[in-house]
Amino acid sequence: MLKMQVKVLAHGKGLPLPKYMSEHAAGMDLYAAVEKEMIIPPGEWKLVPTGLSIALPPGYEAQVRPRSGLALKQGVSILNTPGTVDADYRGEVGVILMNHSKQDLIIKRGDRIAQMIINKIEQVAIEEVAELSETERGAGGFGSTGVKHGKN
Repeated sequence: MLKMQVKVLAHGKGLPLPKYMSEHAAGMDLYAAVEKEMIIPPGEWKLVPTGLSIALPPGYEAQVRPRSGLALKQGVSILNTPGTVDADYRGEVGVILMNHSKQDLIIKRGDRIAQMIINKIEQVAIEEVAELSETERGAGGFGSTGVKHGKN
């Protein structure tokens, strides 16, 4: 099994480490390491600390994604979803929470605020070319797939 090292920062002491909440969960929950309640007004966003730094093996990344329950029940998402934590980053993992609701969002110490998924990644060598190979789709984008000759 792949190992990820976790360093608990001073303001993260006493909070759970990231953990999978079910046997086949893809993501580990992350917890808010706020000292006092943090309020995010409607339409605004704030960086919420997790109180941890991580070290991943080369060739892996951590993706920080929204929790579906927060999205559905409270209109909360992550502004740069998914947020990427590179294998060589050693700073604190932070979560940019966005309040899409019409009410203040109150974040308390220990609240589950996001999920973190570990993915294998590949780096590619860049090759500049004059032309790209042709495909049936071509340059069609932004809703063009499955549309033929102007029909929806």
